Amino acid sequence: MIMPNALYIALIPLLPLAAFVILGLFGTKYFSRSAGIIATLLLTVSTVLAFYAAYSYFFEYGKVDGAYTKVVVFKYAWLQFSGNLSIDMGAIMDPSTAMMLVVVTFISLMVHIYSLSYLKDEKRFATYYAFLGLFTFSMLGLVLSSNIFQLYIFWELVGVSSFLLIGFYYDKPSAVAACKKAFIVTRFADLGFLIGILVLSYYAGSLDFITIIEKLATPESEEVHAAMTASFLGLTALSWGVALVFIGIAGKSAMFPLHIWLPDAMEGPTPVSALIHAATMVVAGVFLIARLYHVFSMSQPILHFIGYIGAFSALFAAVIACTQTDIKRVLAYSTMSQIGFMMLALGISGADGNKHDLGFTGGMFHLFTHAMFKALLFLGAGSVIHYIHSNEIKDMGGLRKYLPVTHITFLIACLAIAGIPPFAGFFSKEAILMAAYEKNKIIFYSALATSGLTAFYMFRLYFNIFWNKEPHLHSEHRGEGGFAMLLPLIVLAAAACTTGFIPFGHFVSADGKQVSTELHWTFSIAPVVLALAGIFIAMSFYKTANNKAERLAASMNGFYQSAYHKFYIDEICLFFTNKVMFGIIGKSAAWFDKNVVDGMVNTTGNGTAAFSEKVKAFQSGKVQQYAIYFLVGVIGLAVIFIYLWK
Repeated sequence: MIMPNALYIALIPLLPLAAFVILGLFGTKYFSRSAGIIATLLLTVSTVLAFYAAYSYFFEYGKVDGAYTKVVVFKYAWLQFSGNLSIDMGAIMDPSTAMMLVVVTFISLMVHIYSLSYLKDEKRFATYYAFLGLFTFSMLGLVLSSNIFQLYIFWELVGVSSFLLIGFYYDKPSAVAACKKAFIVTRFADLGFLIGILVLSYYAGSLDFITIIEKLATPESEEVHAAMTASFLGLTALSWGVALVFIGIAGKSAMFPLHIWLPDAMEGPTPVSALIHAATMVVAGVFLIARLYHVFSMSQPILHFIGYIGAFSALFAAVIACTQTDIKRVLAYSTMSQIGFMMLALGISGADGNKHDLGFTGGMFHLFTHAMFKALLFLGAGSVIHYIHSNEIKDMGGLRKYLPVTHITFLIACLAIAGIPPFAGFFSKEAILMAAYEKNKIIFYSALATSGLTAFYMFRLYFNIFWNKEPHLHSEHRGEGGFAMLLPLIVLAAAACTTGFIPFGHFVSADGKQVSTELHWTFSIAPVVLALAGIFIAMSFYKTANNKAERLAASMNGFYQSAYHKFYIDEICLFFTNKVMFGIIGKSAAWFDKNVVDGMVNTTGNGTAAFSEKVKAFQSGKVQQYAIYFLVGVIGLAVIFIYLWK
């Protein structure tokens, strides 16, 4: 199905691109003060169009015969390689795309508005908004892409945009190191992604998403038979294809062990963290699994692997978050943990061959609700940092009196992420836990434990910031930042309170048909009680100043120190990089390059030079020598023809 009158959908990504071009080229000189207003107005239009596009899809043209279908918005051939193979530029709408358009534009708009006040004194104010425009354009292009190669282009653009935003404070060595780390780690992962794209497109004979899904997700098709019969190291070609794609996904979505870039990425401006590392970039991997879900479900071993990686990443990050003292790093590990929930939901969805179940819907529902309350948490953290001038929770305490709006909205976000009814996170997390309980008990109990830890570390953060002790304030504290900073907090708090009531299963599911997300209150007792227990433990430890937490940390010193140092994963990666890659592989490769490759080239050059030294005497320029050579040649030929030629 091809959609007519699709110009307004094309404008959704093009308006942020226009902001990037205008402010990138002319912002510093002509729009240094109005850059934020220009970018925000353009994105406001884009957001309105995104909401209209989602409404039109869900309520006007998207549903056919009782199920939502993929609709081609526009499509044209960009590079034609053969009659059957081309790289197209186009856009498609499906339930996941419609939902992501709303999430990306809405959260980006909140960040744009918030930054008007938060970064108003920044010298590179116009450059900041130009980078935000580039990132928003890249993310919107990614979710609209009609083929996997087009998605890969925008996938890399998202990486470049995040590099620019993480390293925005380029005069800080820590920010420079963080942006390089993020870029390099995700580049390694994207190598696997690119190879996976080539494998899948080779067997499908196309780069188009709809064609790939039709050919590689139909068990009776010849393409599936070919991809299933070809194997390497015990895995079919189809399994290798989706596994390699998942490597790229794990890098972008910060799944273990490719998560090491995410905590350091907090070096960028705090509103950037709300946009990139809460609601958009890190969930791009979740979106891609959803887009190719039917292909992934053809390889049950890889789907199970994704479920277990998600469950482990969620628990692993939650444990680390319980020990961190930097407010943004706590939220960074919280992000990793919540994305783990989404991954485990998609991994268990269809694990029994049923492609119409709660796991897929629960995972995407959590993506949607998480965007609201995690963006709220990061922006709330920004208000705290803006007021206290420190990221360390030891410098905070008692701020509820001085930041009343931030306090209430941050509390709402903490209740939402902890899974307390009736806040948004409760509904999406319950859907995931119910799906896990029905499909995989090991993953369910892991997710249940993670849910309790989430409540504990989030309220550990909350009580340390807003209660615990009286703050030591100085004259330079500037309040909550004005209307531009408070409005996004209030709007996102309202979203964190209400979005859970959306009948999400009516709109987003694996096969486009309605999925029931009805709550089972008896099932919800255990998760809610566990979350409340986590909150009350955090309250007893951190609401008032005491040494309970220090005593507990001392009693489990070895484990606590390991968790505080992030289980030394960074050190292991550095050891592998320095000692193995550089020390063994790098030195060996350098020796081979210098002595073998260069040796062969140098030997060839030296041999040529030596040979030229021998023969250059024949080209002396002396006529007498040429006459002698000529005479000797004539005599030689005469002897051959007269005496030797018979």
